Amino acid sequence: MSTFTDPLARWNERFSAEGYLFGEAPNAYLKQKTALLHRGKTLSIADGEGRNSVWLAQQGLEVDAFDFSPIAIDKARKLAAQSKVSVNYQCSDWAAFDWPTAYYDNVVGIFFQFVEPASRDALFAKMDQALKPGGILLIHGYNKEQLQFNTGGPGRLDHLYDQALLESAFPNYKIIEGVSYKAEVQEGAGHSGLSALLGFVAQKN
Repeated sequence: MSTFTDPLARWNERFSAEGYLFGEAPNAYLKQKTALLHRGKTLSIADGEGRNSVWLAQQGLEVDAFDFSPIAIDKARKLAAQSKVSVNYQCSDWAAFDWPTAYYDNVVGIFFQFVEPASRDALFAKMDQALKPGGILLIHGYNKEQLQFNTGGPGRLDHLYDQALLESAFPNYKIIEGVSYKAEVQEGAGHSGLSALLGFVAQKN
């Protein structure tokens, strides 16, 4: 299949470039909100080249992470070794990942908006399944105004989030923070420039 129709081939091609597509530093929102996370087992979904999982491990959390790109996972393992932290990486897409039940103290999803809308509810249900009661869910991504900017993201309105979508997807949660805002993002070549963003932190009842 061509790289234009095969998502894995397209992402492998992007991750094959020299350096780190989204940089080596953690996502800014995750860094700001890490103090809200529980100490304990943490899952970072669609983790890419490891910048966020490495950050979480550096904060003393026990981290599992997955991405469907073997090239990204290889680079993530190198970043973790360079940073002298341990992360349990798995090469898997979200549908094939072996989601445990009520296992994680935190589930983190950063810029994972490439899941087709028809599959999104199933992914959200898996994230909820994996989180312990009382656990923390942290999501950061682009809101629906991102189409005004050419600074990252899927470029499709039906892939973008708003607060109402997340609140309806996770009804059994206490909202700690739900915010939509605009900010300059400088996260490697993949995310660069003024962006319309959404942050969501909630605790499972």
